[in-house]
Amino acid sequence: MRRSDRGNVDPFIVMDVLAAARAAEAGGRHIIHMEVGQPGTPAPAGARRALAAALETQALGYSVSLGLPALRAGIAALYRRRHGIDLDPGRVIVTAGSSGAFILAFAALFDAGERVALGEPGYPSYRQILRAMSLRPVGIQTRAEDRFQPRPEALPEGIAGLILASPANPTGTILDRAALAALIGAAQARGVAVVSDEIYHGLHYGAPAVSALEISDDVYVINSFSKYFSMTGWRVGWMVVPADHVRAIERLAQNLFICAPHASQVAALAALDCTAELEANRAVYATNRRLMLEGLPRAGFTRIAPPDGAFYVYADVAELTDDSRALAAEILAGAGVAVTPGLDFDPVRGGRSLRFSYAGASADIAEGLARLARFMAGRGR
Repeated sequence: MRRSDRGNVDPFIVMDVLAAARAAEAGGRHIIHMEVGQPGTPAPAGARRALAAALETQALGYSVSLGLPALRAGIAALYRRRHGIDLDPGRVIVTAGSSGAFILAFAALFDAGERVALGEPGYPSYRQILRAMSLRPVGIQTRAEDRFQPRPEALPEGIAGLILASPANPTGTILDRAALAALIGAAQARGVAVVSDEIYHGLHYGAPAVSALEISDDVYVINSFSKYFSMTGWRVGWMVVPADHVRAIERLAQNLFICAPHASQVAALAALDCTAELEANRAVYATNRRLMLEGLPRAGFTRIAPPDGAFYVYADVAELTDDSRALAAEILAGAGVAVTPGLDFDPVRGGRSLRFSYAGASADIAEGLARLARFMAGRGR
């Protein structure tokens, strides 16, 4: 049977690494997971209780396509608490995870064949979703001295859109207010649509991340309950769009998704009130971050950009290899630690980098670092 060119996207390599790690576990090995950006904690207890109660009293059928009104209002209130923004809940759209939000955003903003810029290293699915929608991703090769974030003067010519991420995956670096404003201003001066990925907001280890909504209303902001709220498998996210874009997004959502999962929306609404539990999770990540910044150099991974947020460390391993996928496989086989090759995040330079996730339990992070140190010492680094 025939196939489309747009369906020929690259694999999400981290999921291949996860599959190899699960196969090793099925064979009896104990694997430390530093590959997947997934909290090791479950959804907050209050969220689970709310859903259990709803299952006994509600049908949980289709919700309206824009999301449960109470959840949209709750998300708007979150922006008041975090950012001091008086956000109209009518601009909030609940989505089937942030992935659903990106599909809606790209469909609403861009026509087939248009070019959309993104920093590299960056989240790999940006490129693949764009390609699957007959759009053209344009990588911006960022620099370590810029903490792997784009500079306004580096924006390519002839682009229709710019994707920003702060805190970023895989580096965990944050754009401060001045840097974010400069990028948004440079894009808007050229008529370029800005999509701000803020999925790791709430996970910071110094100053909180600035939302693009603090700078401009003329942006798309995408977020999710997956990371800070520890609800990856629940597949519920949200987007904030300009008021005059809401109806276009609603029509797309009606046809592409109908609605986000109703059960997940019920749980997400309750999760907004679980601050104490979620902040306790963040404290664990802060401990894990410290362990990583101490332990990775001892294992020989010395060229790293200390992360401001999220739960990743991105390491330059050019002194060790130019084939990060082979090195990751070697580490999995020899140390029993799963890590992600940089090729997922940077198709040009990613063969010389690795990403380490510290989203798991602190005991597992400590064990993984000890294994890495022993393995790398035996390998001769």
